[in-house]
Amino acid sequence: MKSLLTILLTLCIPLLTFSQSTNGKVSQGASIQLAIDSAAPGDTLFIRAGKYLENNLLIQKPLTLIGLDYPTIDADGKGEIFIVAGKDVTIQGFKLINTGRSSVEDLAAIKGLDAHDITIRDNRFDNTFFAIHLSNTNRALIQNNHLKAEAEHEYQLGNGIHLWKCKRARILDNEVSGHRDGIYFEFVTNSTIERNQSVGNMRYGLHFMFSNENEYLENTFKNNGAGVAVMYSHGMKMRHNNFEDNWGTASYGLLLKDMRDSQIIGNRFTGNTIGIYMESTSRSTFEDNLFKQNGWGVKLQASCDDNSFSKNNFIANTFDFSTNGSLVLNKVNGNYWEKYQGYDLNKDGVGDVPFHPVSMFSVIVEKVPSAMMIYRSMLVTMLDKAEKVIPAMTPENLKDNYPSMKPYDLYRKSK
Repeated sequence: MKSLLTILLTLCIPLLTFSQSTNGKVSQGASIQLAIDSAAPGDTLFIRAGKYLENNLLIQKPLTLIGLDYPTIDADGKGEIFIVAGKDVTIQGFKLINTGRSSVEDLAAIKGLDAHDITIRDNRFDNTFFAIHLSNTNRALIQNNHLKAEAEHEYQLGNGIHLWKCKRARILDNEVSGHRDGIYFEFVTNSTIERNQSVGNMRYGLHFMFSNENEYLENTFKNNGAGVAVMYSHGMKMRHNNFEDNWGTASYGLLLKDMRDSQIIGNRFTGNTIGIYMESTSRSTFEDNLFKQNGWGVKLQASCDDNSFSKNNFIANTFDFSTNGSLVLNKVNGNYWEKYQGYDLNKDGVGDVPFHPVSMFSVIVEKVPSAMMIYRSMLVTMLDKAEKVIPAMTPENLKDNYPSMKPYDLYRKSK
């Protein structure tokens, strides 16, 4: 009899331990942390709709958590929500709100620490400090999440998607708004950012440093405080992205600083203060891009060398090109310039005389920014016409020897 009783108790204890979860399902009022602790490695937990006041939920084993009808997990301003310190974890289908805020800790709705092969999919983040923060994590998939934050000052916010020292991450189809930086990479390699919308963030739509061999494909970076900043990296591929409406005294569509051996191909720069601002950038290719209705299409600093610009369209920019030096060691050939007034006598589609994209007035504005006050005056028109006849201030070797007479069909090419 004693033996039989022992057997029955042995069978019942696991059921009692996991009593708040029936068949892997957790209902409102139950403890998610208890369900996580009671689950076996590899289990799937289904969290029913409702509101759960929990924080610092620790996951240290392979586990899949799926929210049914977007249950809300509210940290009530206390710490983080999920802390993942294990491999093969999936978090899907939750609404995560009200993390704590700190000036010394990177508190996040989902914090990953050595969380290799983590999947974060179909979640909604609202009023979080950092939404997703991964450190030393490889092969992460962050897909189809909606991240929204609101604050009056930059110091009150963290980043939407923040990766530090990660490899082979995939950031796909997310919408990020209202954060400090929409997406932030530091020491991240061999990763892809694709089809994301990073809009209305307080500082950068995308910001990354010391991150090599990454791809950025078909994203939209719009109306962010300072645009997109890419620094101290090499081997970058940016293709078919939209940089739109990034306006301000220190704003640009794309900032490139200390970059080399990269490809910027098939992108659209429209309505920015500066389409691309380049400093200490070398051996990079700029091809099939559209620069339209920007203050400056490209600001190319004298510290840049051995870059190539070809088959780009420059349309309705205040200034197509600007530089702060007289010696320019870059190639600018075969582009379409709306301001080109040359001719094509042999009808081969290429202008017969070179085009100098740097106007005299742009050189003056580079040295005296307040000169923009007289931009639309007759004096400016006379100065630029005189410079075309007798060049004196613009760099002679920055010219397009083969300007296209017609704009390139970049939309068709991108398909």
